[in-house]
Amino acid sequence: MIREFAGADVVYLLLAARWTVALALVAMLGGGLLGLVIAALRIVPFKPANWLAILYINLIQGTPLLGQLFIFFFGLPLIGIQVDAWTAAAISLSIYAAAFFGEIWRGALQSVSIRQWEAGASLGLTYGQRLFYVVLPQALRVAVAPTVGFLVQLIKNTSLTALIGFVELTRAGQIISGATFAPLRVYLVVAVVYFVICFSLSQMSRRLERKLHVAR
Repeated sequence: MIREFAGADVVYLLLAARWTVALALVAMLGGGLLGLVIAALRIVPFKPANWLAILYINLIQGTPLLGQLFIFFFGLPLIGIQVDAWTAAAISLSIYAAAFFGEIWRGALQSVSIRQWEAGASLGLTYGQRLFYVVLPQALRVAVAPTVGFLVQLIKNTSLTALIGFVELTRAGQIISGATFAPLRVYLVVAVVYFVICFSLSQMSRRLERKLHVAR
């Protein structure tokens, strides 16, 4: 039975947006931790580690996120590993995010002048000490903008999880649109919610950049 699009539906969409944000946060944390490892493997003076990181980045960036979602959600059960939509989405987005975070942070680390590494070595610092105490604080300023830019993209990419049945903002919009036959109004609200989330994140990034005195 067709019904009118009402205020209760807007509330339902807002509640579903919680899962969009939660999924993006999980992917950011999981992908961030793995991305740090990838970035480190890309810059360490050990060729096999460099090649391993490059292989991972090329494999993940060279395949569609939707395909990765399908592999985890539909493929793993074929080998006896049962996963629900949340688990498949979280793992897929984390692995996907790690490849991009790794490259973003690798570029930020390598943007720091080699003289900074040499200066740390002249003070008797180990490689790890030079990385954490000399290079990382400077690379952080460079990495803020592209990292937040990718986070905005990651939030929008969570909409793909609707195709494996995970009820986040986009999937909630599909459900309400099917019940009300008012797709224009439903997806307009969905678009506004996405905009508010992403715009708020961008504004936070700008404030952080000013705090860190990022060169413009």
